[in-house]
Amino acid sequence: MIDLIQRIMNKSYFHMEASPWQINFQDPATPIAARIIEIHNHVFFFLVIILIFVSYLLFRVLASFWYSLPDTINSSTSEEKINQLYLLTKLKFTHNTAIEIIWTCIPSFILIVIAIPSFGLLYAMDDIIDPQITVKAIGHQWYWSYEYSDYDNINDSNTINFDSYMVPETELKLGQLRLLEVDNAMVLPMGVYVRLNVTGADVLHSWTVPSLGVKIDAVPHRINSGVIFLQRLGVFYGQCSEICGVNHGFMPIVVKSVSIDKYIDWVTNKLENN
Repeated sequence: MIDLIQRIMNKSYFHMEASPWQINFQDPATPIAARIIEIHNHVFFFLVIILIFVSYLLFRVLASFWYSLPDTINSSTSEEKINQLYLLTKLKFTHNTAIEIIWTCIPSFILIVIAIPSFGLLYAMDDIIDPQITVKAIGHQWYWSYEYSDYDNINDSNTINFDSYMVPETELKLGQLRLLEVDNAMVLPMGVYVRLNVTGADVLHSWTVPSLGVKIDAVPHRINSGVIFLQRLGVFYGQCSEICGVNHGFMPIVVKSVSIDKYIDWVTNKLENN
C-alpha cells in the first residue's frame, strides 16, 4: 500500500498524461499522430449527428405506428379503419422519388466531406521523405531488435545493434510502468526525419506506438517502412499489436526522443562500447 501511494505521489508516474478513464488518445508527438486525432474528431462529429437523426426517426416510427395507430383503429368502425389505412398509403414513405434522392445525396455528400481529409492523411502516412536517419526494427518471439545502419561506414566492426527486452516486474524501479519498460530503448533525435524499416524474424508482429501515430506490420522476409518526425522530447510507449504467440503481451516498445546533441553523444557512446 505504501509503495502504491509513493507511485501516485511521484509525478513521473503520470508522464503519459492519460485521461482518468483512459478513453482519449495519447498526446501526439508527431504530425501524423496529430492528424489522426484531427480526422477522428472530424468524423465523430458526423457520427453524432447521424446517431441523433436516426434515433429520432426510430422513436417517431415507434410512437406513431406502435402506440397511436392501434388505439385509433380499434375505436373506429370498419369503414373508418379502411379510410385511415388508405390515408396512410397516400403518405408514400416507400417508392417516393424525392425521399430516395434525399437519402442518397446527403450520405454521399457526407462521405465526400469525410474522404477529402482522410485521403490527404493516407498520402502523408505513405509518403517517404528523404530521411536523415534509418533504423531497422526486427520482431522476435518475444522481443525487439534494433539496427542503426547509417554508421556502418564509420567503422565496420562497430555497428549499433541491440536487443530490447521487457523489464521484469520484480526489477521495476519507482515510477516505471509495468509491462511497458524495456532494458534498451530506441533513441531518436527530435526534429529529424527518421525512416523506420520493420520486419519479422519468425512470425507476424506489429511495431505500434500510439503517441507517434505509427503502426507497421513486421512480416518475415519483407520490409515495411514508415517515417517518424518527433516534435517534442519525451518517452513514448507502445506494444506489439499483432497476436504473435503466448508472450505477445510481453514485448513492449519504448522510444526516447532526445535533442540532437544528446543523440550524438548516445551514438558515440554506443560505437565506442560495441
